[in-house]
Amino acid sequence: MSIGPEAFGEDYLYFYGTVLGAERSDAEAELVWRLLELRPGTPVLDLACGHGRIANRLAERGARVTGYDADRTFLERAREDAQARGVEVSYLEGDMRTLPWEGLFDAALLWFTAFGYFDEDGNRAVLRALRRALRPGGRFVLETIHLPWLLRHQQRQHFVRRGADVMLDEDTWHPASGEMETRRTVVRNGAVREFRYTIRMFMAAELRTWLREAGFTRVELLGREGLPLTSDDRRLVVLART
Repeated sequence: MSIGPEAFGEDYLYFYGTVLGAERSDAEAELVWRLLELRPGTPVLDLACGHGRIANRLAERGARVTGYDADRTFLERAREDAQARGVEVSYLEGDMRTLPWEGLFDAALLWFTAFGYFDEDGNRAVLRALRRALRPGGRFVLETIHLPWLLRHQQRQHFVRRGADVMLDEDTWHPASGEMETRRTVVRNGAVREFRYTIRMFMAAELRTWLREAGFTRVELLGREGLPLTSDDRRLVVLART
């Protein structure tokens, strides 16, 4: 099972808007800028760019940003935000497993647990496609959940509430496959929707191995602030070079 489009769209933006505010987005864009060593004019790919919260901020700093996502609702929001900020970002719709570029970008990012939603072959294809899209000496940063922290603090159920609206997630960990299966129930404006999706989770060392097998080198495992990774870090940031 992989994630479907119903997991994103308007409901996702509505509920995660309580989490992904301006302060957090500003800080994450600053971290991305620093880790990727961006400069004005640097061509950078924001893969699974969502509604452009990182891409548009990088463009404000002068980077030449391409945003790529499979969700049209996200892309529409991203374009609207770019226009409001007075920046130009090329937003394209497509499948991250089959990127149309080779050696075009100096840097790329895959941020906020946007990796692991396909089967094993599909997930590996994403990393290979990213490697091809980067020039020699390019840098790539991936940010995701730090699995040891998640397993220590996992709750069977967790929810986000906005007024009378609720998004409830019920998680089941499958250690044999390394997958987290989520049953999500959305109650919004009196309507109820339910669906399931899975995401492949990774120990940091395993993700480093996958990146090296995809052709990346000098893989660094970092915590949320870009410091060396510790067992107490809630988020994992992986920095790799071509």
